[in-house]
Amino acid sequence: MEDKTNVTANKAPEVVSQPIEPDAPSHAAQQRQRAGHLAQAVRKELQKAVIGQDSVIDDVLTALIAGGHVLLEGVPGLGKTLLVRALARCFGGEFARIQFTPDLMPSDVTGHAVYDLQTEQFKLRKGPLFTNLLLADEINRAPAKTQAALLEAMQERQVTLEGQALPIAQPFMVLATQNPIEQEGTYPLPEAELDRFMLKVRMDYPDAEQELDMVRQVSRSTRADMLDVQPMRTLLQARDVLALQRIASDLALDDQVLDYAVRLARSTRNWPGLILGAGPRASIALVRCARARALLRGGEFVIPDDIKGCALAVLRHRVRIAPELDIEGLDVDQVLQQLLDQVPAPRL
Repeated sequence: MEDKTNVTANKAPEVVSQPIEPDAPSHAAQQRQRAGHLAQAVRKELQKAVIGQDSVIDDVLTALIAGGHVLLEGVPGLGKTLLVRALARCFGGEFARIQFTPDLMPSDVTGHAVYDLQTEQFKLRKGPLFTNLLLADEINRAPAKTQAALLEAMQERQVTLEGQALPIAQPFMVLATQNPIEQEGTYPLPEAELDRFMLKVRMDYPDAEQELDMVRQVSRSTRADMLDVQPMRTLLQARDVLALQRIASDLALDDQVLDYAVRLARSTRNWPGLILGAGPRASIALVRCARARALLRGGEFVIPDDIKGCALAVLRHRVRIAPELDIEGLDVDQVLQQLLDQVPAPRL
């Protein structure tokens, strides 16, 4: 039986990439080019393990470069956990996994104080939350009290234990997987926690050709019904991720594109069919994700399509659809797509 808090250090034998030094004296354009090549190399490496989910891979890398957290939603068996494990293999920092279950306690996530008989004092034992890359597997299988244990860490990058604020090493990213809320034995995530996730990414079934390729590869694997991620190369160190985040945050952003991101978020607050709109955190997430997508495609500045490309993943968990539209069979993505089609984008 698998432990609830399974902490795994991700240590690969070699690092094939050259580190990006945040303070290197080289020209900014050269740094940006190197960063783009590194991000694209990680994307290609992930595509070897996760077949037929290229847009999902791009969204996860977008959040990594933007310094945000990701909620992966999909029915069991689509490769949500596999994607996170593959990313952990490409990353040379610390990796931990928590299997969320109905009886998981908040202290199992954050840590707790333990009485030491030798010193006759209490010592703090840090939980698996103190890592660089955290897989919160099936997060909506645990009740709200345990889910809330992540809130402070996701927003403040620290955990308060016994009155002490303990910082979490950077970079820090939570990748949570969840089954659709219609599945048996699931608890819906509260709005306050959903808002802490920069992106909510939906994994759908692969098409026939991709599924055929997947079955062909997995059936040759020695790991039963899953692909082996061990041969994957370690391309990123912690300092590389921090450098990617810094370079992306420096990409040029025209005021018209900035205004477009804010107008999209504000439009959700009075859009027909939406009874709850997105807050200012959505505007910030749109801009940060757009800069990350620009770096991922090798661009020198942000364009409106970078905003559009991440808008659904940024907004879908921050708005609520009207009940009458839900009864008619419309989902939140369809309403948001109408919004994206009608809010005019700037022409640069």
